[in-house]
Amino acid sequence: MKTNRRSLLAGLGISAAAAAQQQQSKPPTKALKRRPLDIADYEPKSMLVVHETKVERARFPVIDVHTHLTWRGATQETIRTIVPPEELLGVMDKTNIRTLVNLTGGVGAAVKDGVEKFDRKYPKRFLQFTQPHFSRVNESGFANFQGDAIHRAHRDGAHGLKILKSLGLNVRDANKKLIKVDDPRFDPMWEACGGLGIPVAIHVSDPLAFFTPIDRFNERWEELANHPDWSFYGSDFPTNDDLLNARNRVIERHPKTNFIVLHVGNHAENLAHVASCLDRYKNMHVEIGARIGELGRQPRTARKFFDKYQDRIMFGTDAVPNGWETPQQVFCEELYHIYYRFLETEDEYFDYAPAKVPPQGRWRIYGLGLPDQILRKLYHQNAERILKFRI
Repeated sequence: MKTNRRSLLAGLGISAAAAAQQQQSKPPTKALKRRPLDIADYEPKSMLVVHETKVERARFPVIDVHTHLTWRGATQETIRTIVPPEELLGVMDKTNIRTLVNLTGGVGAAVKDGVEKFDRKYPKRFLQFTQPHFSRVNESGFANFQGDAIHRAHRDGAHGLKILKSLGLNVRDANKKLIKVDDPRFDPMWEACGGLGIPVAIHVSDPLAFFTPIDRFNERWEELANHPDWSFYGSDFPTNDDLLNARNRVIERHPKTNFIVLHVGNHAENLAHVASCLDRYKNMHVEIGARIGELGRQPRTARKFFDKYQDRIMFGTDAVPNGWETPQQVFCEELYHIYYRFLETEDEYFDYAPAKVPPQGRWRIYGLGLPDQILRKLYHQNAERILKFRI
């Protein structure tokens, strides 16, 4: 039934004349003056009142399979230790981290150096990975040389091979053309890892937003505005799909080699795609480093993903001691508290990184509340199996 304004007012005991008088007595509304505000200065405080669980220590011992404790030194076969191992053990013990895996262990003599400084000095607390000799990729005989280099690094104590995203995005041939991830000159390297039973931790691609224009539609606009060199849109860069497809061809060609595809398969924004790859390639595994910001904003989908692939997911943070280019990965107690809270609780709408302003995008995350069975696998059991290492 249609009701006019007069009858509605009458029902409320208000005469039309009185209503008009009240309306006229109200002061005119002044339009809010808009002041320019730099987005970097915008720090909105949530008004939600939600439960907060402090998880300062993981429920089970942890192997963090994705850290960077050393960087390349003055030459390719030297490394620079970011922080002495002694300074890391305090945080490790407090947060129940049993082992840190240093993926950037270098090549040649650098591997020996890292093993001496970390692994042998503090057994079972640290593991080193080696890296390819990308600076020699255009030399004659590189394929066999690199395959042999994996064997030498393994003898020196390396537990795996790390592939940086430079392969596919930076490493170029003699004609300055980008070398593809599935270039056949790397086949002996992948085969060597399979033969030795050591995994390949591979990072190709980056967040999908890094491959789209830096404009008002880009959800990581702030991050890319601060780091425009992180953008791989345009120029002669391959697309995100090109990189992932090339990686998949490598995984398919080398079924006896275990691949730990970093950052949730380098496609955390599309878990259906990652799931399809895991279903197709039984030698593929993933870790969660620097991607709980993606996983935590799709908690129901992520929870199903962890349920189904609980034997194929590992714990990682991409942590770097004493800071990093973005504060999401600083090695500190707070970083691990956030990861544990995300994995162990069902808390709602909390920060995904220990940073004043969200480093990846302006959103918050929700906890998964994983059961003990999955937490044990995620925290250490899956890594122990793939690394052939017992904590």
